[in-house]
Amino acid sequence: MALTKPAARPENPRFSSGPCAKPPTWNLAALGDAPLGRSHRAAVGKAKLKEAIDLTAEILGVPSDYRIGIVPASDTGAVEMAMWSLLGERPVEMVAWESFGAGWVTDVVKQLKIEATAHTADYGDIVDMSSLNYDNDVVFTWNGTTSGVRVPSGEVIPSDRKGLTICDATSAAFAQDLPWDKLDVVTFSWQKVMGGEAAHGMLILSPRAVERLESYTPAWPMPKIFRMTKGGKLIEGIFRGETINTPSMLAVEDYLFALKWAKSIGGLDALIHRADANARAVWNFCASRDWIANLANDKATRSNTSVCLKFTDDRITDGAAFAKAVAKRLEAENIALDIGAYRDAPAGLRIWCGATVETADIEAMLPWLEWAFAAEIEAQSDAA
Repeated sequence: MALTKPAARPENPRFSSGPCAKPPTWNLAALGDAPLGRSHRAAVGKAKLKEAIDLTAEILGVPSDYRIGIVPASDTGAVEMAMWSLLGERPVEMVAWESFGAGWVTDVVKQLKIEATAHTADYGDIVDMSSLNYDNDVVFTWNGTTSGVRVPSGEVIPSDRKGLTICDATSAAFAQDLPWDKLDVVTFSWQKVMGGEAAHGMLILSPRAVERLESYTPAWPMPKIFRMTKGGKLIEGIFRGETINTPSMLAVEDYLFALKWAKSIGGLDALIHRADANARAVWNFCASRDWIANLANDKATRSNTSVCLKFTDDRITDGAAFAKAVAKRLEAENIALDIGAYRDAPAGLRIWCGATVETADIEAMLPWLEWAFAAEIEAQSDAA
């Protein structure tokens, strides 16, 4: 039986979880002011980098006594820079409920060989954050990009903690309200919620983190690209736009465009509202159907950016193959691109719902998802 395809189509089929969709008003000509062929150390380059830092602070509401630096190697580089520079002064609590958090556990336990306790949860669940010892350092992801599970709030993190909290917030920053007083290190990358270009990361340090950097020297050799101090003092230039290595001024211009777009629509509150509306459309779709569900088991912890879904129909004989086939059908129709689950995650789909995605595109895509599901069920039945 031929299934009828929906009439409406998303204007933008890009629902990848990274790099993510560009802001709705983005166009290539908007990057024309990038100082290409110029040194990033020239006045114009420094001014652009400083503007990116200042706008980041303004939109995210970062406290004035926190430092913000642009660093190499995306969010991964920022997290590694923080762990290699700050950890080892005391035991550490490593927290993971998806693949990237698990990667940080591996780096600390097997590479840095620090005294560490690993706290893990399965995909779809989250570690009990109240069970951690915050007199130790704590490393965790705020939003599990590959599991669609996020920390619901920072209430359980004590204000009088003795250790540092190091938070990978790459799928949360600009879409979720981060409690800055509970976070000593925050990292993210431009290519997630803001839809910027890849390769650059952001590292945000609290005064407590700066104090650790200036009072503690790790036992291991420190690669140049990770060094944030000189002579026992913070290299302040890093947090004024004097980057450790050469940044792409084209990527900087692209990030500036995204930041200015965010400011023009109302800043952080508007960004959160857009992400919430996108995610809610997917959640409501799943709630009214018995063949698909959110991977997150607790509504309080489900992500509003990387919304991970699982197929629940008992007619499906091979979950991984089925999910890939559904994603392939949607890509072939140019309806939804790059929405397969992460390679280490349970079989299913992952739909990016961050602020640069239009709710109308989500709503236009979902009937096609139902069509692709029904078509694949029929194909599976015919093959049997």
